[in-house]
Amino acid sequence: MTRTDEKVRYLPESKDEPEGEDEGLTPSSAASGVENALRILEGRWKLVILFHLFGGKVLRFSDLERAIPAISQKMLIQQLRQMEADGIVRRVVHHQVPPKVEYCLTDWGQALCPALDALLKWAAQKEPAEG
Repeated sequence: MTRTDEKVRYLPESKDEPEGEDEGLTPSSAASGVENALRILEGRWKLVILFHLFGGKVLRFSDLERAIPAISQKMLIQQLRQMEADGIVRRVVHHQVPPKVEYCLTDWGQALCPALDALLKWAAQKEPAEG
């Protein structure tokens, strides 16, 4: 399995940096924070779209349509609009004929890469079920 950081040129932070961002969290506040994060990422296609945009890629709407052939145009528009409203994706409209619309990740959206890489590593640790 290929790691996300290898695909998008993300360099993991060193272990020497002080932790402390999660100080003061209670089980309840941590669960609430995770629930809010998952609410932002819920939707069948959002993670797929994110992986196509990681690494600073700027893709036109038609590029995303080709990259994810199983998604309908309506669903792609819907998912992109939700991610734009949540501040994960930036939509850039070039006023020309024909219209050109491009999508890229915001800095906050790009910051999801290490978290998703950790999630992939975690999922890879599960041993296959015996059948």
